Amino acid sequence: MDLTDALKSIVMEKTGKLFKHEESIIRLRIELESTTCSATRQNEFVAKGHVEMNGSPIVINEASNDLYKSIDRLIDKLDRGLRRRARLKLVKRKKTSLHDSIAMGSQPHLA
Repeated sequence: MDLTDALKSIVMEKTGKLFKHEESIIRLRIELESTTCSATRQNEFVAKGHVEMNGSPIVINEASNDLYKSIDRLIDKLDRGLRRRARLKLVKRKKTSLHDSIAMGSQPHLA
């Protein structure tokens, strides 16, 4: 599939918002594929997103009969995945157990 300048600019524009949620993205790769379904003889466009960052990478696929719709849905899914990962990291950082607080010397005082 040949990439036009318009497709490249749309992908660059839409992926820009992913970097707003997570600055520690090492590599972001978007793959676009076009396949023809033999039974219906319609084109199916597949957009694949690979986000490499600290920890496990995020890999998401999205397919539809419209290339632009596939790109939009893929970016939305990647955005949700990055926001979820950031939220879980924040919750994990704030969560402390009773054992951790006792080990640090802040034992509860009983009256």
